[in-house]
Amino acid sequence: MAQEYDLVILGGGTGGYVAAIRASQLGLKTAIIEKGKLGGTCLHQGCIPSKALLRSAEVFATAKHSENFGVVTGDVSVDFGKVQERKNKIIDQLHKGVQHLMKQGKIDVFHGIGRILGPSIFSPMPGTISVEMNNGDDNEMLIPKNVIVATGSRPRTLPGLEIDGEYVMSSDEALLLEALPSSIVIVGGGVIGIEWASMLSDFGVEVTVIEYADRIIPTEDKEISKEMQRLMKKKGVKLVTSAKVLPETLVKDNGVRISAEVKGEQKEFKAEKLLVSVGRQANTEGIGLENTEIQVEKGFVVTNEFFQTKESHIYAIGDVIGGLQLAHVASHEGIVAVEHIADKNPSPFDYNLVSRCIYSNPEVSSVGITEEQAKENGHKVKIGKFSFKAIGKALVFGESDGFVKIVADEETNDILGVHMIGPHVTDMISEAGLAMVLDATPWEIAHTIHPHPSLSEAIGEAALAVDGKAIHS
Repeated sequence: MAQEYDLVILGGGTGGYVAAIRASQLGLKTAIIEKGKLGGTCLHQGCIPSKALLRSAEVFATAKHSENFGVVTGDVSVDFGKVQERKNKIIDQLHKGVQHLMKQGKIDVFHGIGRILGPSIFSPMPGTISVEMNNGDDNEMLIPKNVIVATGSRPRTLPGLEIDGEYVMSSDEALLLEALPSSIVIVGGGVIGIEWASMLSDFGVEVTVIEYADRIIPTEDKEISKEMQRLMKKKGVKLVTSAKVLPETLVKDNGVRISAEVKGEQKEFKAEKLLVSVGRQANTEGIGLENTEIQVEKGFVVTNEFFQTKESHIYAIGDVIGGLQLAHVASHEGIVAVEHIADKNPSPFDYNLVSRCIYSNPEVSSVGITEEQAKENGHKVKIGKFSFKAIGKALVFGESDGFVKIVADEETNDILGVHMIGPHVTDMISEAGLAMVLDATPWEIAHTIHPHPSLSEAIGEAALAVDGKAIHS
């Protein structure tokens, strides 16, 4: 029996379920189709589980140096089974929370695979959705007025580095490890690769990172990359940049061996495991896009500024459209799409206002453009920097590496970008994000009274430093 809806969402990840909640708030009869568990990659295979492991690694690293705080603990060890148990409890609690939100919003959830059909007896337009139910029941037919495609992404790999789960892993398999390896080679020194390098190093694993670009986290400001490289090396992580991995050299035999071309020379690397961390690819297959006029370019669904596809009643959000593949981006894209469906005249999404975070130890966060991008865009820039070494709270924490950097336009005084590396900076970046939303200047941040002692004082000092007025430097 066919069921009619105002909105059907393909995918119950962070983008999909947030869009569903907003649609419910606006009075739209809404359904979600999810083949796995509500919460998607972020909750089950990404943001939350990886941060739970990172926290355990951070606690272990702190415990090993507890004598610096006057606390004598004796020998400290990791029970990785309990680490995983804690991670799973967090996931389970949050999953139950999402399920509750669906019931609260009277949002129908279909557990299965949804496929968009072309024009049919149900509708003269593409968009009717056939749901192949996980439990083996007959297919459900959903007839929506509007559709949001929020099918997310999966880890990419390189030809010749196929994932086997034993020797060669993506982040999905790494999250399920039952025991820590003694050593690992990580192919890719971007955000995910560096988070894993930091975590595993803090757990005592011997880590080598091979990065194709000339620096790790190459999308970040160059000074941030340089500081991260210094601090990763300080941890004992071996970093190999400007390196092209040669998949054909992979040997799996009681561990892995693989070679890379490094500045014209071939070098071999050995480890117990290999983690491939070279980005993510959109889940566009098997959902019926071929039955529509929807365009897919370079593997991603093409949309306008309100996330409409070429089929104006079918929208797409999140990782499936590329761009910034971040959970909070998907959520806000979903809100914009739903408000556009409901004729609420939302403002187009401004990606320049998105905060970006790396949850390594130390953490990295940024919003806006880098110093290099600002200069390429023709801005005359002025820079304010302030080190955590002069911040009392950072010394109290025993984490004084890193700095805050503000990039401003010399002529207009506009803030162009804010970049941080150091303790808890992922919790501090929202101040900079708000400043950019309000088109604030460094003067306004500097005249925001930051409590003492706090890590956020570094933001105020960096804002003063833009005009050479920092107090504590």
